[in-house]
Amino acid sequence: MDKSAVAEERSASELIDEKIATLGGWRGQTLARMRALIQEALPDVVEEWKWMGTPVWSHKGIICTGESYKSIVKLTFAKGASLDDSAPLFNASLDGNVRRAIDIHEGEVVDADAFKALILAAATLNASAKQAKPAKLQRAK
Repeated sequence: MDKSAVAEERSASELIDEKIATLGGWRGQTLARMRALIQEALPDVVEEWKWMGTPVWSHKGIICTGESYKSIVKLTFAKGASLDDSAPLFNASLDGNVRRAIDIHEGEVVDADAFKALILAAATLNASAKQAKPAKLQRAK
């Protein structure tokens, strides 16, 4: 059985659990903490596993992804440029028109309350965008 078939048999939450365990150390701890904060802020968040191994958290659209690199854990907000970041938490991907990211280095701690507020703002934005889409017009015959 190939890897993609195995991944399809397991839930995204199980795959994210495995990713955190595999990362270990500060990166695993950081990703686990940020995941817990996402779930605290938005208990009905949907966990997904996309793009060959990227944890994704969604609520009526993608809220953010959780990527890990050698020197950072990166949380990329799909519509971050449209969010009020008064804390400010965003420190990466600041030049784009849509996304914004939070790069967390070893030893850094993200403000929990500010992060949860950002998660809620992203979910609210997703919900409002879904509601704001105009209905298709039917042409008179």
